[in-house]
Amino acid sequence: MIDRRDILKGAGAALTTSIFTGRVKGANDRIAVAHIGIGAMGSSNLGHAMKIPEVEPVAVCDVYQPTLDKAVASAAKGGFTVKAVKDFREILADKSIDAVCISTPDHWHAYMTIEACKAGKDVFVEKPASVYVEEGQLMVQAARKYNRVVQAGTMQRSGGYFKKAAEIIQSGLIGEVTFVHTWQSGAVRKQGWGRPADGPVPPGLDWDMWLGPAPRVPFNLNRWGVGVTTFPTFRYFWDYAGGAMTDWGVHLIDPVHQCFGEPMPAAISAMGGKLYVDDNSETPDTMMATFHYPKFLLTYESRTANPMPMFGHGAATSIHGSEGTLIVRRGGCYVIPNEKSTITALTFERDRAMNDMNEPHWKNFIECIKTRARPVSDIETCVRSSTTCILANLSMRHKTWLDWDETNWTVKQDQIKPFLKAKYRAPWKLEV
Repeated sequence: MIDRRDILKGAGAALTTSIFTGRVKGANDRIAVAHIGIGAMGSSNLGHAMKIPEVEPVAVCDVYQPTLDKAVASAAKGGFTVKAVKDFREILADKSIDAVCISTPDHWHAYMTIEACKAGKDVFVEKPASVYVEEGQLMVQAARKYNRVVQAGTMQRSGGYFKKAAEIIQSGLIGEVTFVHTWQSGAVRKQGWGRPADGPVPPGLDWDMWLGPAPRVPFNLNRWGVGVTTFPTFRYFWDYAGGAMTDWGVHLIDPVHQCFGEPMPAAISAMGGKLYVDDNSETPDTMMATFHYPKFLLTYESRTANPMPMFGHGAATSIHGSEGTLIVRRGGCYVIPNEKSTITALTFERDRAMNDMNEPHWKNFIECIKTRARPVSDIETCVRSSTTCILANLSMRHKTWLDWDETNWTVKQDQIKPFLKAKYRAPWKLEV
């Protein structure tokens, strides 16, 4: 439900979904998919993709040989023989591959997505869409210019609870909404991930390719993050990601956009810092952000030193209306009437079909490759949610209120505009 005339200038509006430059797929044809980045999130995506009958995993790509070997073995266990590749450019040059799944660290998302679109491949790319605002803008331009199906990894949009939340909000059941709250809470160790010294690159890792367009720095275990925790800690360094704000925040704010027709905030203000954790990571352990949307205020709260839940949930999105409150999370959707309200309480939870997100998300991607329709998490929706979170980080880091100019896809504060643009290390160039 997006018709943004000026959302991302130069997006190739003349192109329509009836134009298809790739190989035409019949109803019974299988889609040849290559997986780029096959670590924690990438191996999960490979597992989901292998369950879709129309998918044929044909290649896996990673800059770390042990991870690559593990992925080949995982594919074999699922009944697939895949080619192992260390340089993603070999994947993009292979004309037999129809689509790619990009599950790399965030700083690679934009470049690989754009180059895949230019190579005539459809794309499944993990969230957040990008590290810089400009990157997201160019990702949408590439998807439109080359008429590619680009599905973002905001899989909650395919989940039954989130669809139900959108249905309820759009029905007007909870009345006029003026306030929305999103939050996550947890308890981390005071020492965090520690302070490992810079050291030698592990055997089998191409560190320079891992860094790619990011600044050249010595190898550090926490910057790489593999093996430090379940999901790598690269996400807590500004060169590669945006911390909890773009990691969790996108998942918490994206449902709001889904419910209200993809709005963008007009103003953003945020504060935060490392107030508890003592390690060598850079992003905040505590943060509060406020977003002024045209018809409501949205707040985001991140706590990692205190796990106290709100409304009984450690992480969720609550939408507050004049008749009641709707709460949605991965485990359920609830409507709580206001005092003296005439509406009825509703509870949707413990429903296996509604709780399923990842496989329906992949099924939607594959169906759209065949029909050329826009997917449920079209890249533009993820760019809007990701940009909202990136702007909060910029407000916090530069200690300033930001006014968002949606028409020109920029902020009104001139001193912040340079920080919206991608800064790539040679020889990498972001070109649509």
